[in-house]
Amino acid sequence: MGYEIERKFLVDGDYRTHSFERFIIKQGYLSLSGASVIRVRVNGEKAFLTVKSASEEGGIKRNEWEYEIPVGDAEEMLLLCEGAVIDKIRYLINYEGHLFEVDEFYGSNEGLVIAEIELEEEDEPFEKPDWLRGEVTGDIRYYNSSLSMHPYKEWDAK
Repeated sequence: MGYEIERKFLVDGDYRTHSFERFIIKQGYLSLSGASVIRVRVNGEKAFLTVKSASEEGGIKRNEWEYEIPVGDAEEMLLLCEGAVIDKIRYLINYEGHLFEVDEFYGSNEGLVIAEIELEEEDEPFEKPDWLRGEVTGDIRYYNSSLSMHPYKEWDAK
């Protein structure tokens, strides 16, 4: 069984010039139960089907299984998704020995920029770049699955 340990932060400032790679992502959710989500994602020339368990409230660790699938199948599955399809550009940035993935959202989530860092241990220390702002780990509003159902542009207080 796989798992992920992930922390999320809001972003403001110059992160793009530090990026060594960027790509366009389209993703949607085939199932959004309270116990798990099933996500389909097209990431450039590859596509993936991912199952994630719910994390405990405020937690940063959850089970995750990911499988590569044909891009054509993924594009058809995106038409079956609940809520809106998430459109974003992901920037990859190495900083002080850790990889940050910075997502710029478009469409119904335009204006939102979030950085994620995956860790090996829940209490693993890491240096924070100056473009990181407030931590939103555990705030379900910032989960991509939530953004597909309750887009950022529709939030009353941001």
